[in-house]
Amino acid sequence: MAHDHSHQAKDYNRAFAIGVILNVVFVAIEAGYGVAAGSLALIADAGHNLSDVLSLLLAWGAGWLATKAATEKRTYGFRKVTVMASLVSAILLLVALGGITWESVGRFLDPKPVEGITVIAVAAVGVVINTVTALLFISGQKHDLNIRGAFFHMAADAGVSLGVVVAGIIIMVTGWLFVDPLISLFIVAVILAGTWSLLRESMNLVIDSVPKGVDVAEIKKYLTGLENVSQIHDLHVWPMSTTEVALSVHLIIAAGSLESDFLSKLQRHLHDRFSIEHSTIQVERQDGGPCMLNRNGCI
Repeated sequence: MAHDHSHQAKDYNRAFAIGVILNVVFVAIEAGYGVAAGSLALIADAGHNLSDVLSLLLAWGAGWLATKAATEKRTYGFRKVTVMASLVSAILLLVALGGITWESVGRFLDPKPVEGITVIAVAAVGVVINTVTALLFISGQKHDLNIRGAFFHMAADAGVSLGVVVAGIIIMVTGWLFVDPLISLFIVAVILAGTWSLLRESMNLVIDSVPKGVDVAEIKKYLTGLENVSQIHDLHVWPMSTTEVALSVHLIIAAGSLESDFLSKLQRHLHDRFSIEHSTIQVERQDGGPCMLNRNGCI
């Protein structure tokens, strides 16, 4: 999970720019054809795609803000904005899925045929554009929740558009109107599984839970196994952003002196082994006074 956020933000500037431009163009085309064909479904989907453009801009803006330097007022800068953006993105996805579910249930009760070859053709273009956009973020979404939110929005749109195409073809061949809402609900269920994971992980990061992939038990084992370290306390591990992890800990040192490079080696090892970007270590002597944070309730 250790990454240079400034470098990563620059890496995805182009991806966000391409994604936003492609989707703005598609929204304009879809809305235009919707008006021309008298298709409320296309106009409504254009509105949904416009909300996804806003989600891309949200993720892009959060990534850019995270590169801003820290100040005396904001000592961590704006890194945490990426976590907030991933949470908002997950909530927007759930709202969109709820809207699709509502529409699908309505179509079960009042089936409507897909409105001709125009709707199918425009939806097919949507599959291509949203798939291309999702692929721009497929590698980064494994390491950055903010990027994952953008990926899921585009994957969801691609899935819904594909459902329209498949349902339209099946309905044209068989006349089975129930296929349209049935496929839509199936796609919603698949996307919901990933969205729920995104929401849960985002919520954990917002409340400063230990980020996914960081093993606190292993960190404790490593720290207590260090030479001259007799005990540790007040260990905290939390996310500074969706890509950076921070740690603070108090080490009680047994009698004897530490090597001059003890702390620098320890920080390097925490970075290389546990992906800890920012570590703050307080060293205390065993024969010194008691630390006020060495009590029940402190790990």
